Amino acid sequence: MRVAVAMSGGVDSSVAAALLKEQGYDVLGITMHVWSDYGLAPAEKRRQSCCAPCHIEDAKMVAHNLGIPHYVLDFRQEFDKHVVDYFCREYLAGRTPNPCIPCNRKLKFGLLLSKIKELGAESIATGHYARIENDAEGHFLLKCAKDKTKDQTYFLFNLGQQQLKHIRFPLGELKKGRTREIARHLGLRVADKPDSQQVCFIDQHYQQLLKSRFPKRIKPGAILDYQGRRIGFHHGAPLYTIGQRRGLGIALGYPLYVTKIDSGANTITVGEADKLYRNDLTATYCHMVSGEDLNNSRMVKVKIRSVHKAAKAIISPLAGQKIRVRFAQPQRAVTPGQAVVFYEGDTVLGGGWIQA
Repeated sequence: MRVAVAMSGGVDSSVAAALLKEQGYDVLGITMHVWSDYGLAPAEKRRQSCCAPCHIEDAKMVAHNLGIPHYVLDFRQEFDKHVVDYFCREYLAGRTPNPCIPCNRKLKFGLLLSKIKELGAESIATGHYARIENDAEGHFLLKCAKDKTKDQTYFLFNLGQQQLKHIRFPLGELKKGRTREIARHLGLRVADKPDSQQVCFIDQHYQQLLKSRFPKRIKPGAILDYQGRRIGFHHGAPLYTIGQRRGLGIALGYPLYVTKIDSGANTITVGEADKLYRNDLTATYCHMVSGEDLNNSRMVKVKIRSVHKAAKAIISPLAGQKIRVRFAQPQRAVTPGQAVVFYEGDTVLGGGWIQA
């Protein structure tokens, strides 16, 4: 069986390719060229981006060392449309985006999955820390990785049965330390390479991206307290996110946090830490991995951020592909634009996008 490995130039995807070859698969490596505008991040940060040109070279060299063919596909236009444009629009709307999720859905397990079939590959593999199993009826289950500290299922919640059928996650049973040991044993140049950042294409300098692309949409406005009184000024509502404390420029003798962003009025509301806690949320564009709709309320565990400790909650179906999530205990900094992902044990049930 021919398997295409999405090689980012990092240690995880490199070891994934090595393991599959060792298992006897006909392996080929594919690297997506997705981003060219590196001037927004400091030079010392660019190598931490999984989109930087140096990583294409790393992937090419690893493929050469493993003795497998390697291809580079130009997805820059698609990446700009499905990831960068989405990323900017979400901030402009007062929401905090998560670009890894649409990148996985639209590019890695969408466009790339269709392209590999032209190369004769039957499935695609990545270096994600996740597992895929089958239940008694033959349905594909998305399961958490054995290494819970590296589990990446949060970023994969909107994959479906037809995609999981053609996906392999060779690292799902490994600890990250073991992955690096394998890379060192094989003499791979990326064995001790640092992990990439989440917002890979711009590091943490998304403000510069917004200012360069939408200069007229980034303008000063009022910072309000909970009584609606103006207590300061901000540099542009899209430049802030829920729970943010730094950069507010307000000194009242106690910490203040961003609790609400109103992009229409170009205002942000701040309050003390207790104002960040929520008992519930509404998720939209909800997706269940099984392909079946949520018909009844059920108790699950949910994550509202990738690094969030899963919390008990009841999820209930609403009209219009929406789900109500009611937490057993109030949760801090529920952020519109982020994903909420539903778990039952170590199985991902699905998730949606936090609307309010």
